[in-house]
Amino acid sequence: MIKSQKISFFAKLKGFLELARPKQWIKNLFVFAALVFAGHAFDEDYLQKTTLAFLLFCLISACVYILNDIVDVNKDRAHPKKRTRPIASGIITPKEAVVFLIILLPFSLAASFKVDFFLGIVILVYFLNNLLYSLVIKHWVILDVMSIALGFLLRVIGGALVIKVYISPWILLCTLLLSLFLGFSKRRNELTVLQEDADSHRKILKEYSLEFIDNMLSIVTASTVMAYSLYTFSSNSENYYMMATIPFVLYGIFRYQYIIYQKQEGGSPEETVLSDVPLMINILLWVVTSIIILYFI
Repeated sequence: MIKSQKISFFAKLKGFLELARPKQWIKNLFVFAALVFAGHAFDEDYLQKTTLAFLLFCLISACVYILNDIVDVNKDRAHPKKRTRPIASGIITPKEAVVFLIILLPFSLAASFKVDFFLGIVILVYFLNNLLYSLVIKHWVILDVMSIALGFLLRVIGGALVIKVYISPWILLCTLLLSLFLGFSKRRNELTVLQEDADSHRKILKEYSLEFIDNMLSIVTASTVMAYSLYTFSSNSENYYMMATIPFVLYGIFRYQYIIYQKQEGGSPEETVLSDVPLMINILLWVVTSIIILYFI
Protein backbone atom coordinates (compact mmCIF):
# COMPACT_ATOMS: atom_id res chain seq x y z
CA MET A 1 0.00 0.00 0.00
CA ILE A 2 1.24 3.50 -0.83
CA LYS A 3 1.37 5.65 2.32
CA SER A 4 3.49 8.80 2.31
CA GLN A 5 4.41 8.85 -1.36
CA LYS A 6 2.86 11.69 -3.34
CA ILE A 7 0.51 10.65 -6.12
CA SER A 8 0.58 12.70 -9.30
CA PHE A 9 -2.56 14.21 -10.82
CA PHE A 10 -2.44 11.85 -13.79
CA ALA A 11 -1.92 8.85 -11.54
CA LYS A 12 -5.00 9.92 -9.57
CA LEU A 13 -6.99 10.40 -12.75
CA LYS A 14 -5.97 6.96 -13.98
CA GLY A 15 -6.84 5.56 -10.57
CA PHE A 16 -10.37 6.97 -10.69
CA LEU A 17 -10.81 5.52 -14.18
CA GLU A 18 -9.57 2.11 -13.07
CA LEU A 19 -11.86 2.35 -10.05
CA ALA A 20 -14.82 2.34 -12.46
CA ARG A 21 -13.41 -0.85 -14.08
CA PRO A 22 -14.21 -0.09 -17.74
CA LYS A 23 -12.96 -3.56 -18.75
CA GLN A 24 -15.93 -5.09 -16.96
CA TRP A 25 -18.41 -2.98 -18.90
CA ILE A 26 -18.37 -5.69 -21.56
CA LYS A 27 -20.99 -7.42 -19.38
CA ASN A 28 -23.38 -4.58 -20.16
CA LEU A 29 -23.52 -5.70 -23.80
CA PHE A 30 -26.36 -7.95 -22.61
CA VAL A 31 -28.46 -4.78 -22.84
CA PHE A 32 -28.40 -5.17 -26.64
CA ALA A 33 -29.99 -8.66 -26.56
CA ALA A 34 -33.57 -7.38 -26.87
CA LEU A 35 -32.60 -4.99 -29.67
CA VAL A 36 -31.01 -7.73 -31.77
CA PHE A 37 -33.53 -10.52 -31.19
CA ALA A 38 -36.53 -8.21 -31.60
CA GLY A 39 -35.34 -7.34 -35.10
CA HIS A 40 -34.44 -3.68 -34.56
CA ALA A 41 -30.65 -3.77 -34.72
CA PHE A 42 -30.59 -1.50 -37.78
CA ASP A 43 -33.29 0.88 -36.57
CA GLU A 44 -31.50 4.14 -35.70
CA ASP A 45 -33.98 5.28 -33.04
CA TYR A 46 -33.99 1.92 -31.26
CA LEU A 47 -30.21 1.67 -31.51
CA GLN A 48 -29.71 5.10 -29.96
CA LYS A 49 -32.01 4.32 -27.03
CA THR A 50 -30.32 0.97 -26.38
CA THR A 51 -26.86 2.52 -26.60
CA LEU A 52 -27.94 5.14 -24.08
CA ALA A 53 -29.22 2.38 -21.78
CA PHE A 54 -25.87 0.61 -22.20
CA LEU A 55 -23.99 3.77 -21.14
CA LEU A 56 -26.28 4.20 -18.13
CA PHE A 57 -25.63 0.62 -17.05
CA CYS A 58 -21.91 1.34 -17.39
CA LEU A 59 -22.29 4.31 -15.03
CA ILE A 60 -24.29 2.40 -12.44
CA SER A 61 -21.87 -0.54 -12.77
CA ALA A 62 -19.03 1.85 -11.99
CA CYS A 63 -20.89 2.85 -8.81
CA VAL A 64 -21.19 -0.82 -7.87
CA TYR A 65 -17.48 -1.45 -8.42
CA ILE A 66 -16.53 1.61 -6.37
CA LEU A 67 -18.80 0.42 -3.55
CA ASN A 68 -17.31 -3.08 -3.68
CA ASP A 69 -13.75 -1.77 -3.55
CA ILE A 70 -14.58 0.42 -0.57
CA VAL A 71 -16.20 -2.46 1.33
CA ASP A 72 -13.57 -5.08 0.40
CA VAL A 73 -10.42 -2.94 0.57
CA ASN A 74 -8.76 -5.01 3.31
CA LYS A 75 -9.56 -8.32 1.64
CA ASP A 76 -8.36 -7.01 -1.74
CA ARG A 77 -4.97 -6.20 -0.23
CA ALA A 78 -4.56 -9.91 0.59
CA HIS A 79 -5.50 -11.03 -2.94
CA PRO A 80 -2.67 -11.72 -5.44
CA LYS A 81 -4.37 -9.73 -8.22
CA LYS A 82 -6.88 -7.43 -6.52
CA ARG A 83 -4.22 -5.81 -4.33
CA THR A 84 -3.24 -3.66 -7.32
CA ARG A 85 -6.68 -2.00 -7.44
CA PRO A 86 -6.64 1.78 -6.84
CA ILE A 87 -7.97 1.77 -3.26
CA ALA A 88 -6.16 -1.38 -2.15
CA SER A 89 -2.84 -0.08 -3.53
CA GLY A 90 -3.33 3.37 -2.01
CA ILE A 91 -3.56 5.38 -5.23
CA ILE A 92 -7.11 6.40 -4.29
CA THR A 93 -8.01 6.84 -0.63
CA PRO A 94 -11.31 5.43 0.72
CA LYS A 95 -12.53 9.00 1.38
CA GLU A 96 -11.84 10.02 -2.22
CA ALA A 97 -13.69 6.93 -3.44
CA VAL A 98 -16.70 7.78 -1.24
CA VAL A 99 -16.82 11.33 -2.64
CA PHE A 100 -16.61 9.94 -6.19
CA LEU A 101 -19.49 7.54 -5.42
CA ILE A 102 -21.63 10.31 -3.85
CA ILE A 103 -21.28 12.34 -7.07
CA LEU A 104 -21.65 9.51 -9.59
CA LEU A 105 -24.55 7.54 -8.05
CA PRO A 106 -27.23 10.29 -7.97
CA PHE A 107 -26.25 11.41 -11.46
CA SER A 108 -26.55 7.85 -12.82
CA LEU A 109 -29.97 7.26 -11.25
CA ALA A 110 -31.35 10.67 -12.23
CA ALA A 111 -30.19 10.23 -15.83
CA SER A 112 -31.76 6.75 -15.97
CA PHE A 113 -35.19 7.99 -14.86
CA LYS A 114 -34.84 10.93 -17.26
CA VAL A 115 -34.37 8.58 -20.21
CA ASP A 116 -37.17 6.18 -19.27
CA PHE A 117 -39.06 5.67 -16.03
CA PHE A 118 -39.11 1.88 -16.25
CA LEU A 119 -35.42 1.77 -17.21
CA GLY A 120 -34.77 3.88 -14.12
CA ILE A 121 -36.64 1.35 -11.98
CA VAL A 122 -34.58 -1.51 -13.42
CA ILE A 123 -31.29 0.32 -12.88
CA LEU A 124 -32.31 1.21 -9.32
CA VAL A 125 -33.15 -2.46 -8.64
CA TYR A 126 -29.81 -3.40 -10.23
CA PHE A 127 -27.95 -1.14 -7.81
CA LEU A 128 -29.96 -2.29 -4.78
CA ASN A 129 -29.32 -5.92 -5.72
CA ASN A 130 -25.59 -5.23 -5.83
CA LEU A 131 -25.76 -3.26 -2.59
CA LEU A 132 -27.45 -6.19 -0.85
CA TYR A 133 -24.89 -8.50 -2.43
CA SER A 134 -21.98 -6.46 -1.07
CA LEU A 135 -23.44 -6.19 2.42
CA VAL A 136 -25.30 -9.47 2.93
CA ILE A 137 -25.94 -11.87 0.05
CA LYS A 138 -22.28 -12.51 -0.77
CA HIS A 139 -22.15 -14.45 2.52
CA TRP A 140 -25.01 -16.79 1.52
CA VAL A 141 -24.01 -19.88 -0.40
CA ILE A 142 -25.66 -20.35 -3.85
CA LEU A 143 -27.69 -17.15 -3.41
CA ASP A 144 -24.49 -15.18 -3.96
CA VAL A 145 -24.17 -16.61 -7.46
CA MET A 146 -27.89 -16.20 -8.11
CA SER A 147 -27.61 -12.52 -7.16
CA ILE A 148 -24.87 -12.12 -9.78
CA ALA A 149 -27.13 -13.85 -12.31
CA LEU A 150 -29.96 -11.44 -11.49
CA GLY A 151 -27.69 -8.59 -12.54
CA PHE A 152 -27.40 -10.05 -16.04
CA LEU A 153 -31.15 -10.59 -16.25
CA LEU A 154 -31.80 -6.97 -15.30
CA ARG A 155 -29.49 -5.82 -18.09
CA VAL A 156 -31.53 -7.75 -20.65
CA ILE A 157 -34.84 -6.56 -19.17
CA GLY A 158 -33.63 -2.96 -19.13
CA GLY A 159 -32.65 -3.19 -22.78
CA ALA A 160 -36.14 -4.43 -23.66
CA LEU A 161 -38.01 -1.83 -21.61
CA VAL A 162 -36.12 1.15 -23.01
CA ILE A 163 -37.24 0.31 -26.56
CA LYS A 164 -40.63 -1.10 -25.53
CA VAL A 165 -40.28 -4.53 -27.15
CA TYR A 166 -41.29 -8.03 -26.09
CA ILE A 167 -38.41 -10.17 -24.87
CA SER A 168 -38.70 -13.92 -25.29
CA PRO A 169 -38.73 -15.97 -22.05
CA TRP A 170 -36.21 -18.23 -23.79
CA ILE A 171 -33.72 -15.35 -23.95
CA LEU A 172 -34.23 -14.66 -20.25
CA LEU A 173 -33.79 -18.34 -19.40
CA CYS A 174 -30.62 -18.64 -21.49
CA THR A 175 -29.27 -15.46 -19.89
CA LEU A 176 -29.99 -16.81 -16.42
CA LEU A 177 -28.30 -20.14 -17.08
CA LEU A 178 -25.28 -18.60 -18.81
CA SER A 179 -24.76 -16.13 -15.96
CA LEU A 180 -24.99 -18.96 -13.42
CA PHE A 181 -22.37 -20.81 -15.43
CA LEU A 182 -20.07 -17.76 -15.32
CA GLY A 183 -20.75 -17.22 -11.62
CA PHE A 184 -19.91 -20.76 -10.55
CA SER A 185 -16.86 -20.67 -12.84
CA LYS A 186 -15.69 -17.57 -11.00
CA ARG A 187 -16.10 -19.28 -7.63
CA ARG A 188 -14.15 -22.31 -8.88
CA ASN A 189 -11.30 -20.12 -10.05
CA GLU A 190 -11.17 -18.36 -6.68
CA LEU A 191 -10.94 -21.71 -4.87
CA THR A 192 -8.20 -22.89 -7.23
CA VAL A 193 -6.10 -19.72 -7.19
CA LEU A 194 -6.42 -18.78 -3.51
CA GLN A 195 -6.34 -22.37 -2.20
CA GLU A 196 -5.76 -22.31 1.58
CA ASP A 197 -6.18 -18.50 1.66
CA ALA A 198 -9.63 -18.66 0.04
CA ASP A 199 -11.55 -18.34 3.31
CA SER A 200 -9.63 -15.25 4.41
CA HIS A 201 -10.36 -13.46 1.13
CA ARG A 202 -14.02 -14.43 0.73
CA LYS A 203 -15.71 -16.16 3.67
CA ILE A 204 -18.39 -17.74 1.52
CA LEU A 205 -15.74 -19.86 -0.22
CA LYS A 206 -15.57 -22.11 2.85
CA GLU A 207 -19.12 -23.21 1.93
CA TYR A 208 -17.95 -24.29 -1.51
CA SER A 209 -15.76 -27.16 -2.67
CA LEU A 210 -14.41 -28.03 -6.09
CA GLU A 211 -16.58 -31.17 -6.18
CA PHE A 212 -19.74 -29.21 -5.32
CA ILE A 213 -19.03 -26.48 -7.89
CA ASP A 214 -18.20 -29.05 -10.57
CA ASN A 215 -21.60 -30.67 -9.97
CA MET A 216 -23.30 -27.27 -10.28
CA LEU A 217 -21.39 -26.53 -13.47
CA SER A 218 -22.42 -29.86 -14.97
CA ILE A 219 -26.09 -29.13 -14.30
CA VAL A 220 -25.94 -25.54 -15.54
CA THR A 221 -23.91 -26.44 -18.64
CA ALA A 222 -26.36 -29.12 -19.75
CA SER A 223 -29.32 -26.86 -18.99
CA THR A 224 -27.82 -23.97 -20.96
CA VAL A 225 -27.27 -26.07 -24.06
CA MET A 226 -30.74 -27.58 -23.81
CA ALA A 227 -32.46 -24.23 -23.26
CA TYR A 228 -30.67 -22.57 -26.16
CA SER A 229 -31.40 -25.52 -28.44
CA LEU A 230 -35.10 -25.43 -27.53
CA TYR A 231 -35.10 -21.68 -28.20
CA THR A 232 -33.77 -22.21 -31.72
CA PHE A 233 -36.36 -24.96 -32.32
CA SER A 234 -39.44 -23.17 -31.05
CA SER A 235 -38.87 -19.41 -30.82
CA ASN A 236 -39.84 -18.80 -34.42
CA SER A 237 -41.87 -21.43 -36.22
CA GLU A 238 -41.06 -19.89 -39.60
CA ASN A 239 -37.29 -19.76 -39.17
CA TYR A 240 -35.41 -22.85 -38.04
CA TYR A 241 -32.06 -21.63 -39.34
CA MET A 242 -31.11 -20.40 -35.85
CA MET A 243 -30.32 -24.05 -35.15
CA ALA A 244 -27.15 -23.40 -37.17
CA THR A 245 -25.86 -21.30 -34.26
CA ILE A 246 -25.95 -24.19 -31.77
CA PRO A 247 -22.38 -25.33 -32.62
CA PHE A 248 -21.07 -21.87 -31.70
CA VAL A 249 -22.78 -22.07 -28.31
CA LEU A 250 -21.42 -25.58 -27.74
CA TYR A 251 -17.89 -24.55 -28.66
CA GLY A 252 -18.10 -21.41 -26.52
CA ILE A 253 -19.13 -23.36 -23.42
CA PHE A 254 -16.57 -26.11 -24.06
CA ARG A 255 -13.83 -23.55 -24.67
CA TYR A 256 -14.68 -21.74 -21.44
CA GLN A 257 -14.57 -25.03 -19.54
CA TYR A 258 -11.16 -25.72 -21.11
CA ILE A 259 -9.99 -22.33 -19.81
CA ILE A 260 -11.38 -23.12 -16.34
CA TYR A 261 -10.02 -26.63 -15.96
CA GLN A 262 -6.86 -26.70 -18.07
CA LYS A 263 -5.62 -23.11 -17.75
CA GLN A 264 -7.13 -22.56 -14.30
CA GLU A 265 -8.48 -19.18 -15.34
CA GLY A 266 -12.01 -17.77 -15.64
CA GLY A 267 -12.06 -15.70 -12.47
CA SER A 268 -12.88 -12.65 -14.56
CA PRO A 269 -15.25 -13.44 -17.46
CA GLU A 270 -14.60 -10.14 -19.27
CA GLU A 271 -10.82 -10.63 -19.17
CA THR A 272 -11.22 -14.22 -20.29
CA VAL A 273 -13.30 -13.19 -23.32
CA LEU A 274 -10.95 -10.35 -24.28
CA SER A 275 -7.76 -12.39 -23.84
CA ASP A 276 -8.74 -15.73 -25.40
CA VAL A 277 -8.63 -15.33 -29.19
CA PRO A 278 -10.50 -18.55 -30.12
CA LEU A 279 -13.31 -17.68 -27.72
CA MET A 280 -13.51 -14.12 -29.02
CA ILE A 281 -13.63 -15.28 -32.66
CA ASN A 282 -16.34 -17.81 -31.77
CA ILE A 283 -18.50 -15.12 -30.14
CA LEU A 284 -18.10 -12.83 -33.14
CA LEU A 285 -19.05 -15.66 -35.51
CA TRP A 286 -22.13 -16.40 -33.39
CA VAL A 287 -23.16 -12.73 -33.49
CA VAL A 288 -22.63 -12.41 -37.26
CA THR A 289 -24.39 -15.70 -38.01
CA SER A 290 -27.33 -14.80 -35.77
CA ILE A 291 -27.75 -11.40 -37.42
CA ILE A 292 -27.61 -12.89 -40.92
CA ILE A 293 -30.26 -15.46 -40.00
CA LEU A 294 -32.54 -13.05 -38.14
CA TYR A 295 -32.39 -10.21 -40.63
CA PHE A 296 -31.52 -11.59 -44.06
CA ILE A 297 -32.98 -15.10 -44.27
